[in-house]
Amino acid sequence: MIVVTGASRGLGRSISERLASKGYEICGVARTVFPASFELASVDVASEAQVREFARAIRDRGIPVTCLINAAGVAAMNLALMAPPATVRSLVATNLFGTMFMCQSIAPLMIRAGGGSIINFSTIAVSLALAGESAYVASKAGVEAYSRTLARELARHSISVNCIAPGPIDTELLRGVSAEQRSSVVGQQIIQRQFEAQDVCDVVELMIDPRSRSLTGHVLHIGGV
Repeated sequence: MIVVTGASRGLGRSISERLASKGYEICGVARTVFPASFELASVDVASEAQVREFARAIRDRGIPVTCLINAAGVAAMNLALMAPPATVRSLVATNLFGTMFMCQSIAPLMIRAGGGSIINFSTIAVSLALAGESAYVASKAGVEAYSRTLARELARHSISVNCIAPGPIDTELLRGVSAEQRSSVVGQQIIQRQFEAQDVCDVVELMIDPRSRSLTGHVLHIGGV
């Protein structure tokens, strides 16, 4: 089984649908559930209690978990000195704590299964230190640091841990970003074009392939920086 967070929309939904179409057993996680081509559970990743209850339910079903993809995330644009505390807390709770809670709860199931792959999501905004996104960048920088350390801790269990850091992808997270701002970020990528969700899915497929198990502790930028 592959567990995917943020599976009700955006990259999480695209990844879940792609992998389900390839025959993988998917259990998606989202705050809002809907009829889908894959199993979808109602879980708020920012809630440690809900995440642990979800992991116990998966464990009790006796289904081996071989991959965790943490695609759940929220974004907000605020100047560092003007970011509302509630916004900062929300960003850190979902992006960083949510990733950590899921890894803490699902990795033991992967150890039982004999190994696997964890993919966490960051953003190109970390490498570019984009102005106006300080709190968002801080939450995702935490994800990158956590992932590199986790990769070292889980290597002996045959579990790889990597981050994917996309540039602007046409999802709900970009609704409040102007075309000019998108163009500015794309212009700083090595490959200067806006990528699509399916490009990210291609990279995910590569990273969950057992032949890529030696790839760990990395941050992969879609388009390059």
